[in-house]
Amino acid sequence: MLEPSKEFQEKAKGRQKFQHQGRTIYEWDQTLDDINIYIEPPKAVLKKYEDQVRQQLKPGEQMPKLDIQIKADHLKIGIKGNPPFIDEPLVKQCDSSESYWLVEDEELHIILQKAYKGELWPSVFIGHGKVDPLTEQELQKKMLLERFQEEHPGFDFSGAQVNGMVPNARTFMGGIKHN
Repeated sequence: MLEPSKEFQEKAKGRQKFQHQGRTIYEWDQTLDDINIYIEPPKAVLKKYEDQVRQQLKPGEQMPKLDIQIKADHLKIGIKGNPPFIDEPLVKQCDSSESYWLVEDEELHIILQKAYKGELWPSVFIGHGKVDPLTEQELQKKMLLERFQEEHPGFDFSGAQVNGMVPNARTFMGGIKHN
């Protein structure tokens, strides 16, 4: 079996990018439990929008809120009163009641709890491409080691390596144990 380069190993540890016409639309990563989506709105657009909104506000009014709707199989992101920026079906199911969003360091962070813990998502949205096979193998390794660390907290798996075909973190050795 072909051994992935350090580049693929590092790529799998970090955020995956979805780009359109050379522009990063969002970045994402995953853990055993969650899909994390990161969106950095263009600062010039944000500033222009905020300036326009402030001019129209009456004393005591607040700026319009983000319109983010998380459903089990769909995500919609926008600003209330405007067409959505993203309105796409998810590639897998999430638990919408345990999913949420926040704005931190001028970045929108959406956390989707996976409906099936340990399930590998090849992308976030249908039609947005998939990670390449080598990166997918590295993501699978990362999740398997995360599972082992969670199930055996007294052991240190940080230097562990997986050789050959990587087993599915969700089903390997009897599957994920649920509390």
